[in-house]
Amino acid sequence: MTDLLWDEVKCFFDLDLMGSLPDVRVPNASVEDWQAVLDLVAEKGWKYQYSEGETVLPMPRAEAVLSRPADAECPDLRVWPTAEVLAVFRFHADDEVDFDVDLRELQGQDRLDVLCDFLREIGRRLGKPVLMDPEGDYGHPVLGFDVEADRVVLLADPQVR
Repeated sequence: MTDLLWDEVKCFFDLDLMGSLPDVRVPNASVEDWQAVLDLVAEKGWKYQYSEGETVLPMPRAEAVLSRPADAECPDLRVWPTAEVLAVFRFHADDEVDFDVDLRELQGQDRLDVLCDFLREIGRRLGKPVLMDPEGDYGHPVLGFDVEADRVVLLADPQVR
């Protein structure tokens, strides 16, 4: 299922406009939401790698990761929904699920469909919007999963960018 058409949204995948690593987030999240994302990764059979610094470790429970001391190194979870597309989750806060995607990997309709599928899976599991902001422009999403529409939609006018 195609949520967005590449020709209509490719400006939002322009590295000069968006930065190479736009911020993807689920606001108003909880530890339970983080755990639901970890469970989803395992259930979908997506390839993943959890690490703290240079040390690769088994996938932990969300509560354990999010209760680490403030001065501890921020762990990350690398998830490959397909072999060519990587999402890197950062455990900065328990009230927002956040991750980066690399726009260099998301060029063309096929890769856009992978991103939309990934955002839709997370949004459906959590019953919450999943928003993509330009890198460093937090709070100004250009696209995202809309819970009521049950699909990824544009949240900004491509003509304005």
